[in-house]
Amino acid sequence: MAQLIGGLASSHIPAIGGAIHKGLQADPYWAPFFAGYPPVQKWLAEHKPDVMVIFYNDHGLNFFLDKMPTFAVGAAARYDNADEGWGIPTLPSFQGEVDLSWQIINHLVAKDFDIVTCQEMLVDHACTLPLKLFWPEGEAPVSIVPVNINTVQFPLPSAKRCYALGKAVGEAIAAWDSDKKVAVLASGGLSHQLDGARAGFINKAFDLQFMESLVANPEWATQFSSLELVEKTGTQGVELLMWLAMRAALSSAGPRVKEVHRNYHIPISNTATGLMAFEVAG
Repeated sequence: MAQLIGGLASSHIPAIGGAIHKGLQADPYWAPFFAGYPPVQKWLAEHKPDVMVIFYNDHGLNFFLDKMPTFAVGAAARYDNADEGWGIPTLPSFQGEVDLSWQIINHLVAKDFDIVTCQEMLVDHACTLPLKLFWPEGEAPVSIVPVNINTVQFPLPSAKRCYALGKAVGEAIAAWDSDKKVAVLASGGLSHQLDGARAGFINKAFDLQFMESLVANPEWATQFSSLELVEKTGTQGVELLMWLAMRAALSSAGPRVKEVHRNYHIPISNTATGLMAFEVAG
């Protein structure tokens, strides 16, 4: 059976891609952010996952306000990058792990999740930027399975429902008849709001409490409704739902995880940026 080896969480702000493209990693504004990634890069180099299941939110490439699924799973053999123009200008296609995609899709449907199955899917900075941050030199040596969670338009899935989704995805990975090593990635967050009266809103205290909860009490944030999470983290801060799904996937391998690394930095483009890495404790 497949081996679920760990989970990662990373912010995905488009401006990060622009900084990479312009070579600004050592710039005083950017250096504290990029300095957080070498420990995760080292962990990945040592553990060498074959597949990355990515919990992320689509930014209008595949779904828009007139058609917005709550959950969607990619089942494509290839994923082409088509970003909004703020990030890295060109990236090669990403290879899909089709067999695992269908394993996850079938398991989720059997668990009564109503999902959209996408045999064609474009990816944007939410998928591409974390992979480039983890493997800054060359192409990411993993195939991917994108799992989209709606954090764009109400009604949003609850934190409790996203935790259940992540747990089911973890179960599907564990039951996959393969000798490949799989890691799960949460792309997005932490607290930020890009528009409205609270534009620029950041809640450092909540971010740090949430990050701490993922270590030993991962269901802590499921106590909050969608509206409460928006109040505490901003309209875009609800991307922390991806972090919950990632951590829940790891719970399928056991109640304990080992925290490998953590980094928190503000502000980048009026956003609180976070990075965490977990290893399955066994």
